[in-house]
Amino acid sequence: MSAVWFWTLAGMLTVYAVLDGYDLGVGALHLWLGRDDHERRVQLNAIGPVWNGNEVWLIAAGGMMVVAFPRLYAAAFSGFYLALIVVLWLLVLRGIAIEFRGQIAHGMWSAFWDAAFWIASLLLALLLGVALGNVVRGLPIGADGYFRGSFTLMLNPYALLAGLLSVAVLTWHGLNLMGTKAEGVLEARARRWSRAFWWAALILALAATAATLRLRRDVLASFGVHPAGWIFPLLALAGFATSWRGDKRGHDGRSFAGSTLVIIGLLGSAAATLYPVLLPSTVSPDFSLTITNSASGAHGMLVAWIANVLALCVVAVYTVYVHRVFRGKVRLGPHSY
Repeated sequence: MSAVWFWTLAGMLTVYAVLDGYDLGVGALHLWLGRDDHERRVQLNAIGPVWNGNEVWLIAAGGMMVVAFPRLYAAAFSGFYLALIVVLWLLVLRGIAIEFRGQIAHGMWSAFWDAAFWIASLLLALLLGVALGNVVRGLPIGADGYFRGSFTLMLNPYALLAGLLSVAVLTWHGLNLMGTKAEGVLEARARRWSRAFWWAALILALAATAATLRLRRDVLASFGVHPAGWIFPLLALAGFATSWRGDKRGHDGRSFAGSTLVIIGLLGSAAATLYPVLLPSTVSPDFSLTITNSASGAHGMLVAWIANVLALCVVAVYTVYVHRVFRGKVRLGPHSY
């Protein structure tokens, strides 16, 4: 049951990265992609109906971590406490910026909240990548299962590289979304910038892969033990190829599908690299938190998993419904942001 929970949580976080990833990507270029008030309103209305629902997947994953792997939850929140507080405030700031921007019709008011939305989205994309990089790299976890270090320790070169990769991939993902949502000059600009960020995402993905292979010598051995994990790197490569073909032929939907596959492939590869370890210890491998020594009781895990799946089915139906209702190009109306 612990293995099922590992991949369930990995899947929930991946869905969050795909859905909220394009929100963060749109925000990371909000001040540059949109050149005037109209274009920035189009960007906000492209994600306005769905951004808050997309974050449910992150909240659900964090909540279910308490039930399935309480020791992991305790160690992660002790080690990432400051970073998680910053992430929480950035999530709040981003939501406030979206909702408050249109409350007063004044240029300075709009400019302030545009800047707040941009910085919150950019830092979120960076910090989420840094967090993942530290999980793959490992943290100083002691024999008692708690983090022994400081916040600055997590700002290491490997984690920062993962953060830059996160910014590049999510920004590219957001640009592909805008290609499907915008029209005219904004659509053309999103397409043009998407090609540039395709290269940035590919180069950084290759750099991160090389750094991971050098940092963790056991990666290939892990994939050898669990050969099914090779599907994730192949998905990432297929995503890059799909998006390249979509850009060449002007198929925005195919480009968006490609960046979606890349996100799934990269996060799936990270999960396959770690499995069955949840949080590696740089102090000693014996102190690492695994799906065995961090799991709660088998009966509790089974009951919680069934409840979790039932709830996620409702969330998934709602997510599909909202995206279907608000599909197509954005056209501003009297009740738009």
